[in-house]
Amino acid sequence: MNNRTFLTVHGGIYAIFALALFIIPALMWPMYGVEINDQYAYFLSQHTSIFLGGIAAISLLLRDIEPGNIAKRLFLALLILNLLGVVITTYAGLTGIFSGIGWSDPVFFTFLSVMSLLQFNKQKA
Repeated sequence: MNNRTFLTVHGGIYAIFALALFIIPALMWPMYGVEINDQYAYFLSQHTSIFLGGIAAISLLLRDIEPGNIAKRLFLALLILNLLGVVITTYAGLTGIFSGIGWSDPVFFTFLSVMSLLQFNKQKA
């Protein structure tokens, strides 16, 4: 996969989740076994959208990055980001925070980690 395609898909995925967790958190979180039971939990979901939207913006705005050292660093950063997602969502599943489709998150972040690693390895140093 070329850098443009990867970053478009990566950014698109993060943009969709940013919008969903901002606009409809009370609908999204219960699918993962997490209840939104007050205004503070609702706000924290929307607050999380800041970071998801930022990742989407970085990915989408850097779609035309040429293979090389800077691209390699970008893909390393995305790899680290997605590996953190694996660790945190696996923890949430193992401790019972996530249920329902929540177990799809570690799989999803593992997939994005592998894809990020493949893109990282394709870059010329």
